[in-house]
Amino acid sequence: MAVYKIKFIRREEVADGTTAFHFEKPPRFEFKAGQFVEMTLLNPSEVDAEGNNRAFSIASAPCEPELMVAMRMRDTAFKRVLKTLPAGEEVQIEGPFGDFTLHNNASRPAVFLMGGIGITPVRSIVVQAAQEKSPHKIFLFYSNRQKKDVAFFDELEKLKTKNINYVFVPTMTDVPESDTSWQGERGYINEPMLKKYLGDLQGNIYYSAGPPAMVAAMRKILNGVGVDDDDIRTEEFSGY
Repeated sequence: MAVYKIKFIRREEVADGTTAFHFEKPPRFEFKAGQFVEMTLLNPSEVDAEGNNRAFSIASAPCEPELMVAMRMRDTAFKRVLKTLPAGEEVQIEGPFGDFTLHNNASRPAVFLMGGIGITPVRSIVVQAAQEKSPHKIFLFYSNRQKKDVAFFDELEKLKTKNINYVFVPTMTDVPESDTSWQGERGYINEPMLKKYLGDLQGNIYYSAGPPAMVAAMRKILNGVGVDDDDIRTEEFSGY
């Protein structure tokens, strides 16, 4: 597998406690939307027991000029170093890896059931789908506690104007009914919510990424209505 050294460009906060990091894309680096890389810090100023290597989904789309990863900013040596990395400094990446990518058969809708930082591979997929004018019908259900926790919210919302086949359903699990500033869905992604937007739950290809407990809950719901495991693709994001 190819190894590249890439230069850091800039960072930006994309949600409360979530930061995106932009890097130069190597000239010969190719990947499919939804894949990930292994990132290694070069000569970090500090290292803890978790080491100086992490796997990150590529949050940028193949059509975009930079490579972007995004993460919850826990207090680890790796993230402290990344948080203060100067522009122009290099990190090493290896990859791409993974098959959490959009299926080929466009006659079957893609349904993404995401939580928290699990959105990163899907941002890549939905941006690329809009760019390519993909014929796939895409439903993105995205669960967070509150709107301030939603990474890439405005961008995911605006993509509806670029792709008529894309439906975005954000839902908040910790917004009281009395809070009228949020007009969207409330509560965890569940069977009634899915049926409201999808109707029949059969025939779709489902994707779920996020905390392990959430991914397990999504699989349980889908299995409970007769969706075969062959039609469910998952990635667990733990400790990020």
